[in-house]
Amino acid sequence: MAAGQFFHTGTRVVLWMDPNGYDAYRIFPRFTDLTNDPPKLYTGIHYDVRNHDMTPEEFAAVRSGNWDLPMLQRVIDQFVIHFDVAGTSRRCFHTLQDVRGLSVQFMLDVDGTIYQTLDLKERAWQATIANSRSIGIEIANVGAYELTESNPFEAWYQQTNGQTVLTVPDDFGAAGILTSNFVGHPARPEPIDGNIQEKNLVQYDFTPEQYQALIKLTATLCKIFPKIRCQYPTNDAGELITSKLPDDVLTNYEGILGHYHVQTDKVDPGPAFQWDTVVDGARKILAAEDTTN
Repeated sequence: MAAGQFFHTGTRVVLWMDPNGYDAYRIFPRFTDLTNDPPKLYTGIHYDVRNHDMTPEEFAAVRSGNWDLPMLQRVIDQFVIHFDVAGTSRRCFHTLQDVRGLSVQFMLDVDGTIYQTLDLKERAWQATIANSRSIGIEIANVGAYELTESNPFEAWYQQTNGQTVLTVPDDFGAAGILTSNFVGHPARPEPIDGNIQEKNLVQYDFTPEQYQALIKLTATLCKIFPKIRCQYPTNDAGELITSKLPDDVLTNYEGILGHYHVQTDKVDPGPAFQWDTVVDGARKILAAEDTTN
């Protein structure tokens, strides 16, 4: 949903008002029993009003909720991709909503289910200086780790019959995965090494279901918001940039980018993320739609 309008993506999207949805408009914790007096839980709003590239008159209008789609299309020009470190969208929403007081417009679970938590007109709190102009997505994945530090891979990835199987640890409780009896596998069976922010990292890949859903969502967003160009940041040689963009480059950048392109203290979506798979797949969808229109 964008500015109150519904759009089809070609993949499953669960809205915040749907059964099994995650509602970032709520002001109280979602998963924690308040009667147990839990510590340090966040209450209050988790989002605010976009103000990127607006006149004072325009900002005054949207503060009262008077967004229209053309205005939103002028404001939004970036799509920021994260991994959630939580491992599942249920756990991610608990962390964002209940503990940290943050938000993101989309979450992508291991089975390929996309959850939209806010109308895209809202400024979610997910990527600091990019918040007013961007849409964010948290992809369920336990994250990337330096080669010399401990990681949770042994608890999350099991070798079964020659396959790498994604397994939510028992102590996580209900995983909240919407697809019944879902068995997940990383798109590549072995951990992937790579360098981001000048750190040597290792990470398990995302699931094929996540890539398939993300490709369709990316194509849809690039179609709805023409200023989000279907591209990722590259250097003069056409290679993926693996560090934060310089401030002037980030200011002028329109397209898809990682959280680490926005902030020096982030490495998501990590070295395993297959940028070409997502961007090339989305471009194919957009090109096919152009030929049929």
